[in-house]
Amino acid sequence: MNLQAFLITFREAMEAILIVGVILTYLKRIGETRWSKWVWVGVVLALVASYGVALLFQVALTGYESMSNQNYLRIGIMLASTALLTHMILFMTKQGRSHQLSVQTKVAAILTTGGILNMVIHSFLITLREGVETVFFFAAIGGGDIQSAMNNWGALLGLVTACVIGYLFFRGTKRISLKHYFRVTSVFLMLIAGGLLVQAVGIMQDIGIIGSAYRTAGGQIAEVYNIEWFMPEHPNDEAHYIRDTGHHPLINGQVGVFFKAFLGYTHNPSLEEFGVYWAYYFFVFLVLTRRKKPDTAASVSEGAEGPETVGNAPVQRQGA
Repeated sequence: MNLQAFLITFREAMEAILIVGVILTYLKRIGETRWSKWVWVGVVLALVASYGVALLFQVALTGYESMSNQNYLRIGIMLASTALLTHMILFMTKQGRSHQLSVQTKVAAILTTGGILNMVIHSFLITLREGVETVFFFAAIGGGDIQSAMNNWGALLGLVTACVIGYLFFRGTKRISLKHYFRVTSVFLMLIAGGLLVQAVGIMQDIGIIGSAYRTAGGQIAEVYNIEWFMPEHPNDEAHYIRDTGHHPLINGQVGVFFKAFLGYTHNPSLEEFGVYWAYYFFVFLVLTRRKKPDTAASVSEGAEGPETVGNAPVQRQGA
């Protein structure tokens, strides 16, 4: 199972489910359930459109026949995905009272104008945005092969898990802490983003777009350290290590492949790969730390106003 595909699908699907759930619950509360079917029409159309986007994107990626063009495209997708994931981690995890009221205000405006088409378009765009982001992230983690990520059990399991949690939350049968959910998934998404970033740096160095400040006496890009003996990043590296040394690494290359795909692990990073990797985590940590104090004050203020509810389930406030 592709853990990256699971986490990305789970997170994106959950965000769409939460927003659509707020709309449906609001319609039920004000006695306007006749509009619910149009919300579902928009959701279904968005799912079909998202699959169409995936097919078109795959065709476009396949059109880059030369290896150099594919590398440039992979770099662009990885960097863009890193930026989108970082934005999601830092700015899109606060699904609190203000977000809920914003969604309800838009729905109320649509009901006032009485436009069925507007309701369909609203739910369509909400779901389509998450679907397109998922396609883009799949292109990044699959190295341009979107179908491999879509056909993986991880993607299906992520979607099913999101649906189950969303159902339990809005049914109110269980108390689901969305605050903890967003925190935990944000950590994993941060690890994925850092891995994509360092892989992009590695590809840029491999094809000569950027050099290195740390080189060997022969002018080659030097490695900061080499822990191939501990865990090679690929079975081929493991085979070469066994051939050259006569010893087996402590952890085999199959495990190394997983960590390389998930965390951007490399057993012999360049100075730039090492520096960018940890600088990225430091940047995210710094931003989250600076936001922690204002968020805490806001939570205390909201707590004084009373708990939030969506249907029968209390809405847990989230912080990054």
